[in-house]
Parts: sequence; structure tokens; C-alpha cells
Amino acid sequence: MEKILKQTDETLSALENTLSKFDSTQVNTVPFKGSWTAGQLAEHLILANSGFLQVINGAVGETDRPADLMLVQIKKDLLDADAKYSSPKEIYPEYKIYNQAELLENLKQIREGLSKAVTNLDLTRTCISYELPVYGFLTRLEAVYFVIYHTQRHVDQLKNIYNSLNIN
Repeated sequence: MEKILKQTDETLSALENTLSKFDSTQVNTVPFKGSWTAGQLAEHLILANSGFLQVINGAVGETDRPADLMLVQIKKDLLDADAKYSSPKEIYPEYKIYNQAELLENLKQIREGLSKAVTNLDLTRTCISYELPVYGFLTRLEAVYFVIYHTQRHVDQLKNIYNSLNIN
């Protein structure tokens, strides 16, 4: 459990630290054609990760398979930088002006909530409140790692946005 707690904290802290590097104007600047702004990307992660936090803290059932069965596939899919995915509409960020401080506060609350869940819950149980396309019902362990890998994917994208805006 120490390992997953450390990975969760490091990954979600890296997101907060990277977003903190942007100035308030840059958070809402489109860096290049076809890209989200840093604010939109952060909002996407807030929507996705808070949803996963609800699923992890939600209804669970018995697990009839290894609790980490899907980890290799989830990692392979989410950390493949060449793979392009469309965001489900439920977690698609609005086109609007985002407040960086509010985004950072929401991200911090999610990080703290996930740390609490990892520390206090049985991660081998299967989350039954939401079935993911492709993966089906995930165990809490797999759901936490989905958050970690999904966040790592977008931290890399956020760094690219930052570098694009600060090229001069």
C-alpha cells in the first residue's frame, strides 16, 4: 500500500506543480491548433478524477479475479503517447475562462481524497457503480491506477502546453 500511496501523491502533486508554473493568462491560452488550454486540461482531470473518486468510494462487490488483472492493459493504453482518445462528454471541459487557484484547490482536494481512500479502503473490492467501456468494472486498485496513469498522460501534455507557450 505504501507504493500506491506514494505513486498517487507524486502523480497528483506533479499535476498541481505543473499547473502552478503557468501564469494566469497562459492557463486560458490555446497553445496550438487542436489543443485544449491548460485550464481545460486541468478541468478534464478534475471531472475524471473526481468521478473516479466517487466510484472508488461507492458501492463495491466481491472480486472473482485477481485485483490487479487489468493494470498492465490500463497502463499500456493510457501511457501510449501516440494513442489518441476522444473524451467522453461527461468529462469534456467547457470552453471558458478558468481560475487557476480554483483548479488547484479542486486538484488538491481530489489528491487528498484519493490518498484517504488508498489508506482506508480495501482496494481488492470491485467497484460496481460504474462500468468503463473496454475495461468493465474495475477493482478499487485498478481504478486508483487508472487515475494515476490517466493523470500521468495529461501531465506530459500539460508540460507540452507549457513549453509551447514559453518557447521564446
